[in-house]
Amino acid sequence: MSVAYITKVASFLPNEPISNDDMEACLGQINGKPSRARRTVLRSNGIKQRYYAIDPSTGEATHNNAQLTAEAVRRLGAAPIDCLVAGTSLPDQILPNHAVMVHGELGIAPCEVACTSGVCLSGIMALKYAWMSVLTGQSKHAVATGSENVSSLMRGHQFEDEIDARIDALEQRQELAFEKDFLRWMLSDGAGAVSIRPEPDKQHLSLRIDWLISRSFANEMDACMYAGADKQPDGSLKGWREHSVASWGEQSVFSIKQDVKQLNQHIIHYTVERMLQEVVDKTGITADEVDWFVPHYSSHFFREKVAEGMRNVNFGIPFERWFTNLYTTGNTGSASIYIMLDELLHSGKLQPGQRVLCYIPESGRVSSAFMLLTACAPGA
Repeated sequence: MSVAYITKVASFLPNEPISNDDMEACLGQINGKPSRARRTVLRSNGIKQRYYAIDPSTGEATHNNAQLTAEAVRRLGAAPIDCLVAGTSLPDQILPNHAVMVHGELGIAPCEVACTSGVCLSGIMALKYAWMSVLTGQSKHAVATGSENVSSLMRGHQFEDEIDARIDALEQRQELAFEKDFLRWMLSDGAGAVSIRPEPDKQHLSLRIDWLISRSFANEMDACMYAGADKQPDGSLKGWREHSVASWGEQSVFSIKQDVKQLNQHIIHYTVERMLQEVVDKTGITADEVDWFVPHYSSHFFREKVAEGMRNVNFGIPFERWFTNLYTTGNTGSASIYIMLDELLHSGKLQPGQRVLCYIPESGRVSSAFMLLTACAPGA
């Protein structure tokens, strides 16, 4: 049976970390008024700092998405690449695709290039494509990436006035902290990359990819998180091409939006309970076999909800075996799993033989993925 290994992991977080107190100065106020939502959202999500591809002194962009991604790939080293796969939620342009823009930024030799789109799952699906390329013998060295540059869409001048009724409701219903301006206090910039090869690294710890399983529940769920569209009363999306050019700005068509009621009611059931039960039935894995659980969750608000969902399918893992850096690197969407694995792999906590279970949900139209990795000693 063919096997493939993550032999290197790297990440890139642009500029200096931005504290909670400095966020609004960096992103800019809406209509010159401080946000009434910021403190409530930050208290809920637990994030202490994050990174933006913005010069805080000028408010100008320092990197685009392709540049962030290319920098993460460079940190893997200079080895020739057979296959480059890049995933992101928000590319710098509609056409051409994000992956070829990254290839151009790198300036490396011709290679196979593929792009995966979506929201948070776009990064892990890029990894799956690269993994399968190595498994099938198509590549000897595949590189996968996940990246986000959301700050370019979150600056104050790009948002409509806040609605007082929604802000006042935050104290009673924290899930409202995901709509329009509120998402500004949730999302941040960053990129990650992995090298995948058919043999483990001879000098450093590697991660054998044992399996990677993903599912979409779009047959049962309407869109939950979206951009470039507005959600209609029947649950369908009215895309940007169906809007007038004038309405793109007037209705914030390109802002990132969240159906928070749908998120709160369904995300744990589908992405944890249903998905994890299927994974257990398919692989036979038990919670006792997992040494490290690496979950991508967008906010501390969901930490206990994820744990409860896992317990509901008899797969409880104590928090001391969880690993996250959400609180220090922010929610970087499709890049999050890469950035977490980078820190875990270089933390000294991971030991040969230990098993790492990764969980990546996506609220786009509700999807989920789980991946199992085994740490392998150098040259094992």
